[in-house]
Amino acid sequence: MSIDFKMGRIHFEECGSGKALVLLHGFTESLKIWDDFKDTLSKSFRLILIDLPGHGKSSVLEETHSMDLMADCVKAVLDHLNISTSVIIGHSMGGYVSLAFARKHSRMLKGLGLFHSTSLADSEESKQSRERAIEAIQKNHTRYLLSFIPELFATETKDLYQSEIQNLIDEANNMKPEAILAAQKGMRDRSSTLDVLINASFPVMFIAGQKDSRVPFENIWVQMALTETAYSLILRNVGHMGFIEAKIQCLDFLENFTHACYRLQ
Repeated sequence: MSIDFKMGRIHFEECGSGKALVLLHGFTESLKIWDDFKDTLSKSFRLILIDLPGHGKSSVLEETHSMDLMADCVKAVLDHLNISTSVIIGHSMGGYVSLAFARKHSRMLKGLGLFHSTSLADSEESKQSRERAIEAIQKNHTRYLLSFIPELFATETKDLYQSEIQNLIDEANNMKPEAILAAQKGMRDRSSTLDVLINASFPVMFIAGQKDSRVPFENIWVQMALTETAYSLILRNVGHMGFIEAKIQCLDFLENFTHACYRLQ
């Protein structure tokens, strides 16, 4: 299914019934990352999976895909489906989008999940790293993806996931270079959303990998401490890809968190 949005199309899938649960993928991914979660979660919830702009089957909309723009896409899909409240959980960049959505539409949220994600803006060092990534993408986006995606997994165990890594690379290679650039620029330019966590009237979920090279594990503790109602899952020997590296643990935790959000409110 898809909807018109800003001279383009936003693709999404819907399955199951009941209370709404929205899952958002990360950078260079698509809604396919939730394939192994879909059957279980759709038994309990009305599950909404969205391809963010430039990813999967959704259109490239602008030169820079800001987190606010992507949050507006999520809002448009929910409005189309007449969904007024939901739990939204995002992996990595999808978490940034979830936080941007929460800042704009907090009353629509029953819960928020940061799956290997953070409310902190990029440090100056991280921004410089993104600038180097932008240059690498402009030179040869295929070569960039070949080096970028394997690094998302814990170094000690990534050899176990060569098939999954190749699938992620193949999916990312379906993206237009301008789509990869637009998302990278949007992440570089995003502001801190720590205030969203501090002021959250809804539960917040944190899933963090101790071997995550992208989201420093230590930063998550500070954010959890500032959140009134926090649920956390800390994964040993896991990098940035818990939905693959610790699939069963993450699925169970995500499902239980969503049930808890709807019980509490």
